Amino acid sequence: MTDFHLTALAQSLPSTVPFVGPETQERAQGRAFGARLGANENVFGPSPQAVRAMAETAQWMYGDPESYDLRHALAKHHSCTADHIIVGEGIDGLLGYLVRLFVADGDAVVTSDGAYPTFNYHVAGFGGTLHKVPYLNDHEDPTALFGKATETGAKLVYLANPDNPMGTWHKGEMLTAALDTLPSDCLLVLDEAYVETAPEGTAAQVNPDDPRVIRMRTFSKAYGMAGARVGYAIGHPELIAAFNKVRNHFGMNRAAQAGALAALQDQAYLSETLASIRDARNQITKIARENGLIAIRSATNFVSIDCGQDAAFAQRVLAALIKEGLFVRMPFVAPQNRCIRISCGTSDDLALFAVALPKALKNAGE
Repeated sequence: MTDFHLTALAQSLPSTVPFVGPETQERAQGRAFGARLGANENVFGPSPQAVRAMAETAQWMYGDPESYDLRHALAKHHSCTADHIIVGEGIDGLLGYLVRLFVADGDAVVTSDGAYPTFNYHVAGFGGTLHKVPYLNDHEDPTALFGKATETGAKLVYLANPDNPMGTWHKGEMLTAALDTLPSDCLLVLDEAYVETAPEGTAAQVNPDDPRVIRMRTFSKAYGMAGARVGYAIGHPELIAAFNKVRNHFGMNRAAQAGALAALQDQAYLSETLASIRDARNQITKIARENGLIAIRSATNFVSIDCGQDAAFAQRVLAALIKEGLFVRMPFVAPQNRCIRISCGTSDDLALFAVALPKALKNAGE
């Protein structure tokens, strides 16, 4: 029998995938989805300026290992210095580096039960011990999270604002006030992947020099560049510098860097995209209401729809939608798993959803 001499920790972990991709499902079904409404991708796409910049980038060169131009542009955008910013392979990649920096075998980490699962996989992968608190009225609960951090002596607390998978949010001023209850030796990992799509006042006004917080941002959502995998973090310069101990210095490809820089500079296109996302949220809400369902108010580029029954019923609705040719997802954990989650799509995408949803509800109830 083969023996690959994996570490004891690696041997103890299951081989799992946080999210089964639509391509995998399409291969299993032998057909393509008619609408891709499950991965919270921005179907409205990136700025044409970003597309042009990526197309014109020389592919024979490695990317700048310091992401110098992008970091300095982001620093100007956020009124801080480039030393406050690290660029990485999406928020997922940055979360992996951050956990590697902080978490060793048995170290406590706090998150919400049912929150973004990729963070949990990083913690497990480095031997950390996850402690979870429940959502409160479909919102992540900062009071409970910070209280659990005090109780467990956690090194990290993960909180997404706006939240995935529910799309709910807290006002930034509430989060900054709550920081006073965070243990002094605990770091808040504030995932702001969807903050551009949220109402004004959602972003926490945290001083970049505040050592209690690291904020995660991305070009995958509002900027429409999920395929390029560009994320960045804003934090205290000493913490940001520590990423250089563990990161892949050539992990960012040159075209992605150029595209992100051009996208950042085209704020007019971003404004147009945000308007399209708001229109799509309204349309999804309308479709849900027409079918007797409740759409949960969302600050993201997706809407969670309460199917009005239990998780088994929501799972049947989801399966029926997939059978109708729509790629959708749902939350994993009760009570949020009474919902399905629909990404903002084009008018054509949502027209397909409007036709498929009553059929799916009928089939789920039989």
